[in-house]
Amino acid sequence: MSKKKAAILGATGAAGQQFVEALKDHPWFEIAGLYASERSEGKPYGVAAKWFTSSPLQEDIAAMTVGNVEKAIHDVDQYDLFFSALPSGLSKEVEGLFAEHKPVISTASGYRYEDDVPILVPEVNAPHSELIKIQQEKRGWKGFVVPGPNCTTMGLIISLKPIYEKFGVKSVFMTSMQALSGAGYPGHSSLDIVDNMIPFIAKEEGKVVIETVKTLGAYDQGSIQNAGFPVSCTCTRVAVIDGHMLSIFVQTEKPCTPDDLKAAFVEFNDSCRKEFGDLPSSPKDAIVVKNEENRPQPRLDREIGDGMSTVVGRIRQDEVYGQHGIKYVALSHNTKRGAAKGELMAAEYLMTQGYF
Repeated sequence: MSKKKAAILGATGAAGQQFVEALKDHPWFEIAGLYASERSEGKPYGVAAKWFTSSPLQEDIAAMTVGNVEKAIHDVDQYDLFFSALPSGLSKEVEGLFAEHKPVISTASGYRYEDDVPILVPEVNAPHSELIKIQQEKRGWKGFVVPGPNCTTMGLIISLKPIYEKFGVKSVFMTSMQALSGAGYPGHSSLDIVDNMIPFIAKEEGKVVIETVKTLGAYDQGSIQNAGFPVSCTCTRVAVIDGHMLSIFVQTEKPCTPDDLKAAFVEFNDSCRKEFGDLPSSPKDAIVVKNEENRPQPRLDREIGDGMSTVVGRIRQDEVYGQHGIKYVALSHNTKRGAAKGELMAAEYLMTQGYF
């Protein structure tokens, strides 16, 4: 099988670099174009991008000339698909121009809340991909836009999926302790974050609330019916480099003990392996349970499943709701599962379904 030619929009920023890293030696896709702002136009990528991800930049990618994203539409026929790492404010305008012609897989929020756009996480809502056909018919596009969820939402919805299916959900309360990398680069200054914790992240809580019920909703007759439970959350920034930690309380419709939940996670993993195990970016276990009382921890556990597994621990019965209340801690790698590599897995799934 010949590889699909992919271009990255917003390639020099933090999210764009994560796409470059995730696509390294990928068996199905190859980087054929890199686009960024006007100030990067004409420069070698290794010069235009201040490379700061964990793996070294490949020499062939470093030597590629960066194009101007505002002119990239003229090159649209050279590529099979686009990965967008554009800033959210720019994504709505620009991604639509490309989606008229080719598929666009995005980390940005510009199209997340449109009725005809799925926020796709294969293990959570693969049937939502059917909405792509509605999107194309409605907008007259040959391509489409498929964004992923906010990086904070990712660990929440993956861990909630088996609970919602098996026991039902009446309400969810969540507090996040989010890594610094989620603020982009350079993000917060050391004077802001050292010896400190910031109890507010602009727009984050609203995104989590909306995206959780949309992604867990049911696809029916050309539209998504949002999940019917309320979500309340508080989002905070802490002095951790990578890995968003979530403290989650779920009020369930049916009784759910910690042992019941662990069994549901095992069943969920088995189902995910059968359906998505052949995707190159799919982890062996979508959810990994840690039984130690002090795990998960970002530094120790964020790379489990190559950063694609949601790591769960401290599963406990709630003291107020008894067997109708369960609480736990979940860890998700925000720059891998919650960003480029998560969107890459969505692209892989869509490729197996014939959307490219």
